[in-house]
Amino acid sequence: MATVAAAGDTIDPKRDRLVITASALGTVFEWYDFFLYGILATLIGRLFFPADNPTAALLASLATFGAGFAVRPLGAMLFGHFGDRIGRKYTFLVTISLMGGATVLIGVLPTYAEAGLWAPALLLVLRLLQGLALGGEYGGAAIYVGEHAPPGKRGQYTSWIQISVVGGFLLCLVVVLATRRSMSAEAFEAWGWRIPFLASFAMLVISLFIRLKLSESPVFQAMKDAGATARNPILEAFSDRDNVGRVLVALFGVAAGLTVIYYTSQFGTLYFLTGTARVAEEEALLYLALGAMIAAPLYVGFGMLSDRIGRKKILLLGYLLAMLLVFPLFRLMADGANPALLRATRDNPVTLEAPPCRFDVFANRQAEDCGKALAFLAKRGISYAKAQAPEVALRVGDEIVAGFDEAAWVAALERAGYPDRADPAAKQGWKIVLAVFAMVALSAMTYGQVAAILVEMFPPRVRYTSMSVPYHIGTGYFGGFLPFISQYIVVKTGDAFAGLWYTVGVVAMAFVVALIWLPETRDAPGD
Repeated sequence: MATVAAAGDTIDPKRDRLVITASALGTVFEWYDFFLYGILATLIGRLFFPADNPTAALLASLATFGAGFAVRPLGAMLFGHFGDRIGRKYTFLVTISLMGGATVLIGVLPTYAEAGLWAPALLLVLRLLQGLALGGEYGGAAIYVGEHAPPGKRGQYTSWIQISVVGGFLLCLVVVLATRRSMSAEAFEAWGWRIPFLASFAMLVISLFIRLKLSESPVFQAMKDAGATARNPILEAFSDRDNVGRVLVALFGVAAGLTVIYYTSQFGTLYFLTGTARVAEEEALLYLALGAMIAAPLYVGFGMLSDRIGRKKILLLGYLLAMLLVFPLFRLMADGANPALLRATRDNPVTLEAPPCRFDVFANRQAEDCGKALAFLAKRGISYAKAQAPEVALRVGDEIVAGFDEAAWVAALERAGYPDRADPAAKQGWKIVLAVFAMVALSAMTYGQVAAILVEMFPPRVRYTSMSVPYHIGTGYFGGFLPFISQYIVVKTGDAFAGLWYTVGVVAMAFVVALIWLPETRDAPGD
């Protein structure tokens, strides 16, 4: 196998700045594209997937699950193959073009009212293309930077890829909020929602302009010159027993754990504030943006620290702290956002009386009254006890409301002190920001050095394929199913905080796997 120092023994500041800027900026834009759909999912659902049309509802499920779950690992294999065969640079040029193009096209799609079922069908296709592209982007950018990094700086260099994920999320929040503030709510829902998608075109042009200035990775170029590149990267990566073992450790010990912490710190926090704490969506986005912005430099900080003391120690400590702190932090967030809700839960407990029933966590609407009642309470973040009864009824303190009637239930809850919206005068914003900051800091602790870990775990011939596949299975499945599994746990237990046990459980598994099987990679060569 041809070997070459990742970037030589000397540092070229101009080249290194270009490598990091081009790779990180492209990753920012790519994650901007991917997060945009999630931020606007509720509005897009109304425009493209009317709940009274079962075919459109099915397409909505496919659009949500396909891009997040099945397609991203497929993209990792597809672009991993090309990244290990033809090069890192050209592969991640293709992935960002595919992602940016699909995002821009979403901005010009007709809605369901204008084109019927063609609208959700076309949106599904574009979402699948986004997921496919994202499956190839992360591995390419991380490897490209990692293979340029000089000795002792791989954690620092690649941490800019990790902070780029947060950067994409923050950029998405800023653009969406700025667009909302620039027009009326009616105008935004009518046409203004398209602006953030169309803005992706400018980002794509900037990213391509910068990335076209790059040369191929020195490690890959050396292999290519020596004729040592992989002929069939997927076969080589998964026919080697030792490499398969490394893939499994990367999946269960690295990707799964850091992903659920990251998803909990971003989307879990947003859904908790808007659902359980009853904070207005725009206000919740502002809290999230502020907390994430303050904590974002820690991604680079922990990447740099991992160059000094090792990757594994920081990862394991981050896992341990996440397991210990996730419940207290979300309770702090609830106390800061909606203290009246906590008082009402203590003073007027809620009991759901109902016969045994089926709850479909993936359905837009539940078929039975009992399922509708469970969905109602879970969506509003109401903690409740359960009592078996022949008919559905809600007991709030001493009051009983027979049958499922959403308006009557809301009124009964409000009379008992359960607020429909968080009281602005009672909020303690510093508690919310502190909780968000701490959750993002935990994400930085486990995510900041992960690109360096994955680059160092795998041999260059099959590095793109080997690291991309476990990373995107971990993010797609362990992270992607987090909202649904968490909601299911809440429904089954009646505890608005119980969904966090999914995060704790996955992180506990990752901690054990990493503790036993993950090697310390800090001193591993990058060639």
